[in-house]
Amino acid sequence: MRLIGDTNDYLGKGLSGGRLIVRPDERATFAPEDNVIAGNVVGYGATSGEIFVNGIVGERFCVRNSGATVVVEGVGDHGCEYMTGGVAVVLGATGRNFAAGMSGGVAFVCDVDGTFASRVNGEMVDLVELTKVDAELLRGIVERHALETSSPLATRLLASWSESSATFRKVMPRDYARVLAVLDKAKAEGLDEEATANRVMESVRG
Repeated sequence: MRLIGDTNDYLGKGLSGGRLIVRPDERATFAPEDNVIAGNVVGYGATSGEIFVNGIVGERFCVRNSGATVVVEGVGDHGCEYMTGGVAVVLGATGRNFAAGMSGGVAFVCDVDGTFASRVNGEMVDLVELTKVDAELLRGIVERHALETSSPLATRLLASWSESSATFRKVMPRDYARVLAVLDKAKAEGLDEEATANRVMESVRG
């Protein structure tokens, strides 16, 4: 679904496949990355699919997202609250209390002014530098965003990607990171499914 214009709250609530694209009209004279184009609670409870928004969205972005890939250009307060899976990408600023209760999935946030850490709820997550694999994954997502929305911001970021990628921070839930590390080690050791599950349960129990 392609929406030319703007939208109110609950864009993509419960999304379970498909792709939603929101962008301003090509004749619009404002800069999309500086203006709100979608309301609160974008991607609430989404389980799969994609959302690309060429502009800023409201509060509680990607709350309880468990599997969708969502790209926006700025968010209000409480972004990625209780998120359990999927990928969230924010190409601009965020509000306060980002990632409160976030237990799974990852978020990539552009931290141009270096203040993002002060707006993150660090109870369950860490901010980490992007690996080369992360940077390539993120680049592919930003390229899709630029293709689907003709985003001027995404186009500028891609034009100098080596510098732009260095401004992103990866928001990683600690328990999720620990489970992923266990899975990688089990795969390297050639463990079967049952042994891998046991190893994961041991890590969860601490």
